[in-house]
Amino acid sequence: MNEWLPAMFHENAEPHETDCQMITSSQADQPERNREKADEPSADGKTLIRKDLALVALAEHGNVAQFVSFSPENGLLRPTYSRIEGVEPDYPFVDLRSALACLLSRSPAGSINLRSYAPDSPRSRTFVYGLKHLDAALEAAAGLIDEGLHVIANETIDIHDGGVSGVIMGDLIEFAPDDTPRCVEKPGVASLPLELGRSILTKVYGFEPPVDARGGRLEFSVHPTRCGWRKNHTLTWEFEATDTSGLKPKMAWPNRFSRVIGDKAFGLLMADGIGLPVPWTTVIGRRIAPFSFGQRTGETEVWIRTCPYEPDPGRFSTFKGWRDPFKLMEDEDPAADRIASVLRQDAVPALFSGAAIVDADGTLVLEGLAGEGDLFMLGERQSEKLPDHICEAVIDTYSKAARTLGPVRFEWVFDGSVVWIVQMHLGATVSLPDAIVPGEAEDWVELDARVPLAELRKIVSELPERTGLRFVGEVNSTSHIADLLRKSGIPTRAVPLVQA
Repeated sequence: MNEWLPAMFHENAEPHETDCQMITSSQADQPERNREKADEPSADGKTLIRKDLALVALAEHGNVAQFVSFSPENGLLRPTYSRIEGVEPDYPFVDLRSALACLLSRSPAGSINLRSYAPDSPRSRTFVYGLKHLDAALEAAAGLIDEGLHVIANETIDIHDGGVSGVIMGDLIEFAPDDTPRCVEKPGVASLPLELGRSILTKVYGFEPPVDARGGRLEFSVHPTRCGWRKNHTLTWEFEATDTSGLKPKMAWPNRFSRVIGDKAFGLLMADGIGLPVPWTTVIGRRIAPFSFGQRTGETEVWIRTCPYEPDPGRFSTFKGWRDPFKLMEDEDPAADRIASVLRQDAVPALFSGAAIVDADGTLVLEGLAGEGDLFMLGERQSEKLPDHICEAVIDTYSKAARTLGPVRFEWVFDGSVVWIVQMHLGATVSLPDAIVPGEAEDWVELDARVPLAELRKIVSELPERTGLRFVGEVNSTSHIADLLRKSGIPTRAVPLVQA
């Protein structure tokens, strides 16, 4: 027995006044009376679903949130099963008060939840969240007694701690931050092949989540700080044996997780996860502790790249050489609503640089120039004819990405032997050879193709409805200027410059 338990509930109480009384041998045998199977038929033929026994089964091999379960008996809730850190499993609490007091005292958040269910129905019933005081917990539990429901009390887990919750089904993993595993019923989850998803979570949080659905459906959550009965970083919530054949991820970003770490960071993690060369990158974020991934380039110089929540072509700064990342975020995003993180990235000795996209016809468009590509991406330098061997290397890199992800667009740097990915996004573009953004308009505004990006952004924001743009001159189809126009949706045509 845990001899310290009687004193932990009331600091100054005498032993006979505590909520955890001395336990007789008959009381110690109480939990054995309820050791049914998790799912078994009742007398009327209905399937009984014991959610607490399912938790006990999960706890045999994994971590679960600390809990105590209760069964209705003679108008009372009798403690049955429990998993509390530092307390022996299924500790025979004498009553509801002592069990809730113990759980509340061991909860790092100082808070517990109550959920209720009827064993003959898969639907959960009343759920009470965030009870911080014992009397409030007892009052909430009392309201469930009259309904004859089973009750599970568990420690409150902070869903806003920078971790994620989600579901694994076969070879599919889906997850999102700031939510419970039921996030998969909402739009915006990260949906990935299991091994790629595990790789990303391992790089971001620094440990590989020990989760295995074993061919079924497993609800889980990952947390930066230790929690649960086993005091580790991953919780399992529910397992269901079900057919998982034929399930495929619906890969897309931006998603809820990519917005937490930043769009560029997520794209680079995807590239790194499928085995493409990504320069060694450290992500310094607002909500998650810094993490690093990629491969060393052999350079000691660095690039600093702002990383917005969603793509915002060319709006925020990129610098070669170190800058204070915190001052950079403060200066460029004082409201903290646009930049998710700052990336510190190994420089690549650039012989050639450029970008690749897929147009609306499914054609790979490859552009670039000798040297570094920052001015090219801003539209301040035009694309040059690239050597055949570089085009072949970039095409090969694209093919490797497309085999797993489908159409992608990316920025690349070639160092003489390796094509490095420095930014990657999912999907083809709407562009055609004669139209950056296809479509018709009632009026057209003509612009010099050399217009600076900042000026173009202002023009786009003020352009009247049903008005299109004609760019006179050469526009790099893979540049930030083209990205900005595609994102705006404004019909944009490219008009060749007529030489005098």
